[in-house]
Amino acid sequence: MRSKQPFRIAVFIFAICVFPSLLVDAAEKEQRKNVLLIIADDLNNMLGCYGDPLAKTPNLDRLAARGTVFQHAYCTFPLCGPSRNSILTGLYPNSTGIIQNSQIFRQTIPNQLSLPQAFRLSGYFAGRIGKMYHYNVPNSIGTNGHDDPASWELELNPAGVDRMEEEPSIYSLTPGQFGGTLSYYASPKSDKYHTDGMMAEDAQWVLQRCAQRRDRPFFLAVGFFRPHTPYVAPKSPYFDMHPSDSMPLVQGVEEDQRDLPKAALGSYKKEQDKLTDDLRRQFKQAYYASISFMDAQVGKVIDELDRLGLAENTIIVFTSDHGYHMGEHGLWQKMSLFEESARVPFLIVAPGAGKPGTRVATPVSQLDLMPTLAQLCDVDVPDNLQGQSLVPLLMDPSAVGRGWALTQVTRNERVGEKSEQYFGYSLRTSRWRYTQWNSKKAELELYDHDQDPLEQVNLANRPDHAKTIEQLALQLEAAVKASLPKTGGLPEFKKSDLWAPVLREKASK
Repeated sequence: MRSKQPFRIAVFIFAICVFPSLLVDAAEKEQRKNVLLIIADDLNNMLGCYGDPLAKTPNLDRLAARGTVFQHAYCTFPLCGPSRNSILTGLYPNSTGIIQNSQIFRQTIPNQLSLPQAFRLSGYFAGRIGKMYHYNVPNSIGTNGHDDPASWELELNPAGVDRMEEEPSIYSLTPGQFGGTLSYYASPKSDKYHTDGMMAEDAQWVLQRCAQRRDRPFFLAVGFFRPHTPYVAPKSPYFDMHPSDSMPLVQGVEEDQRDLPKAALGSYKKEQDKLTDDLRRQFKQAYYASISFMDAQVGKVIDELDRLGLAENTIIVFTSDHGYHMGEHGLWQKMSLFEESARVPFLIVAPGAGKPGTRVATPVSQLDLMPTLAQLCDVDVPDNLQGQSLVPLLMDPSAVGRGWALTQVTRNERVGEKSEQYFGYSLRTSRWRYTQWNSKKAELELYDHDQDPLEQVNLANRPDHAKTIEQLALQLEAAVKASLPKTGGLPEFKKSDLWAPVLREKASK
């Protein structure tokens, strides 16, 4: 019987010659990168890979060594809901319409494609574990929260002892309140009983499923809840590795606050008047412990990715929704426009794009994540995205890119018998942080990061910096205008809500 092999080879060669796209399409399909997106909750840059001397984050440090560390990355809005909607739509809050936690982008821009939805439409398996859009922590743990069903093919919402059993034991500055107030608990239960520990196990299970279907790429998003308040983590080893008496406290707060406008300190909460030095150390210990606990769960997920042989074809992203204060400027938690609240950790491991262990110094925004992943994975995304692709920076860490990042936040002020809301905007360049508060007083802040990385000296009223302020005011005005919707579909903000001409007039004097 004659062999059919020569005939099959001839047919194959003919097909390649006549239909070369068949071979190209098959190769592209085989080589499409997976995505593992990990977002922590309320995490600042108190990590070993960002130079914190007290942090114990070996797994994130290992991850940083495998890829690129963006040293100056910033959120668009230092509050969970607005920030997460920006990350997952590629749009500023001025374009999503989301400026508080209770909103979801389908209410304001219902036809906008989300990041995971774009990947789904491109043939990816898209799954979510834990918090990706906004959740009320801890009350929404175990539910979908304010999630977007169109974004995911799979949604997993575990709830551990931190939610189901231990809340009566949690210490809080305001008894019975945990999510929005300083609160903590050193749990006697081990990792596997806690929500984040259960999420790590779920992620391992999903990755095992993905490893069995290598013909289909995956977009897996894992949203850990820690270190969000209440700071709950197993006492051993996490609280034990961060003794409270070793926690340093911020000094010189009164002097620091003397040149600050009232709006800059608008995130301060009255309950924080109860803080003693001992309590400050205990809360800082608990925050570090929660970070180390979360770091351990990240390690379990990455180890499973490696064990399954998926890492070489998977882009890994780690970030947080916004930064967080631990007493700097007399502030705790979030919702300020200082560096501690606006800055976020941002790590990207992209096989084939850049060298391991590199660092990018130029300012970038979390808004840049969607166009970056789209370019790396050849996924179609909407034309109205407002970020930049970071691929050129991955390939050349010395590249400048946009060169600045914009962060905004809301404040309220009394006008007669009413309370009116206004915005504060902050522009972070490689050297300066320039902040304008769109209140009736039109207040300004200016910090020179070359000389004052802790932002303790407000230079806004110094005559010798008038030219710098004038230039930054123009740059900030252009950035704010660029944050507005490129297309219709969103009710216009009042001009007074976005920008007060008096600000630029004051800045130019």
